[in-house]
Amino acid sequence: MNKKFNILVFVLASCLLRAQLPNTDVWLFKLEKTKTELKLTAPKNITNRTGYDNQPSFSNDGKKIYYVSIREDNQSDFYYYDLGSEKIIQVTKTKESEYSPVQTSDGKHLNSVVVESDSAQRIHFINSLTGVSEKKFEVDSVGYYTFLNSDTVLYYKLTSPHSLRYYVKSTGEDKWLGNDPIRAFKKINRHLFIYGVKDSVKVTFYKYDFIFHKAEKYADYPTTSEDAIWDEQHGLLKSEGNKLLRYDEQKKNWVTLFDLATFGIKKITRFTFDPKNKYLVVVDNL
Repeated sequence: MNKKFNILVFVLASCLLRAQLPNTDVWLFKLEKTKTELKLTAPKNITNRTGYDNQPSFSNDGKKIYYVSIREDNQSDFYYYDLGSEKIIQVTKTKESEYSPVQTSDGKHLNSVVVESDSAQRIHFINSLTGVSEKKFEVDSVGYYTFLNSDTVLYYKLTSPHSLRYYVKSTGEDKWLGNDPIRAFKKINRHLFIYGVKDSVKVTFYKYDFIFHKAEKYADYPTTSEDAIWDEQHGLLKSEGNKLLRYDEQKKNWVTLFDLATFGIKKITRFTFDPKNKYLVVVDNL
């Protein structure tokens, strides 16, 4: 598998031409908790245009939603939606393509996968004010990533087959953890994370402990849909069609947390909560 094809896999999944980019919108909901339930209110399509708007994440203070947008120049750049002013601001404008923006803990940078001019795909630290890349990790062929702590990053490597690896900056250690991961693997705490491995019919989720270097099966689900998160309040969540499902650890089954069909949502392909669990943002694949 060559690097150019890897880039298309990362951006478009199974699409092979830029003209086939999925038409996606980013939706924002307020979370309202009553004595008996948690419900969604105030739905708003914050991008509301024809085109690719995807991979949202909240800023640390919950006041901005960073996301990837591809406009008329066919270039992938970062934008953010300001929840206070309801304005959209462009962050990057480069000849390279930036994906998966996540604000660093100090708020000064956005972690990102950048497709560089030579087709390498590395994790960059982009200044959140200037939109300029100021440093990067020297690991290539990165599709997706999540930081376990400031020194260790987990990443999806575009090998054949695709693999899940970890890289330790202080030591340069770069090791394989498994093959055929889903694109979602999430930190639980500084030494524990959850990831999924897919076969032809299902995804199996595992918890991995870096202290003991041991993986334990946690749950499975009988489809190969790949979007999932770990939430401090709700635990393991995944999307399936227009529903968000929660894994009930005690009963060992999946229950519906939200059904977004009533809002006209067709297929959820990304979702996340703000740090204070006041908002939910989802990507609807049209």
